[in-house]
Amino acid sequence: MGTDLHELLRSLRVWDPAVTDLPPLDPDATPAEPLTLFTAWFAEVVAAGQPEPHTMSLATSDAEGLPDVRTVMLHGADAAGWAFATHANSRKGRQLAARPYAALGFYWPVQGRQVRVRGPVAVAPPEEARVDLHARSTGALAAALTGRQSEILGSTEELQRASQDAWELARREPDTDASTWTLYRLRPTEVEFFQGDERRRHVRLRYRREGSDWLRELLWP
Repeated sequence: MGTDLHELLRSLRVWDPAVTDLPPLDPDATPAEPLTLFTAWFAEVVAAGQPEPHTMSLATSDAEGLPDVRTVMLHGADAAGWAFATHANSRKGRQLAARPYAALGFYWPVQGRQVRVRGPVAVAPPEEARVDLHARSTGALAAALTGRQSEILGSTEELQRASQDAWELARREPDTDASTWTLYRLRPTEVEFFQGDERRRHVRLRYRREGSDWLRELLWP
């Protein structure tokens, strides 16, 4: 017999107390700007054992305005913005070239937390992209050198050959550049922090940029 999706869904729990702790969030005690709170939350979920806390959903739209989303890795966050990287000729790279605006979504169930970030996206200088690429693992460099992301693949054997060649080059010449590898920075206009509550009185705190300042406001859950 096949799996009954609806029965499986009904069997699942959200924020099981055995694996989830829901810390309180006092909006009046939060910092004046979102990066400080994001950094604190990130450190807390790492300490709490959240697997892969640096993964995030990246939402973009194509030239016709149709949405798209995928999971990528956060490469950093500072006053210049939240950083991620991909090939400029990938699907998301082409979409960002056509519509340089995106949204990010982090979900950390170990503490019932979400962070949503949205704003315009800019391309970082090529030297920063090179530094970012070579600060990562040999496997990451090999994947970047394999290239052709989002193009039609003829066979798995074709991928195996290209990947093997890229691994050999990455090991032999670790300073090799991937010409299309691009570092992007999203400069947020809105950042929302969601703290789950066991009685569903969730706290949603949104930071909204107004000029050079941030306005803090609570949202209904």
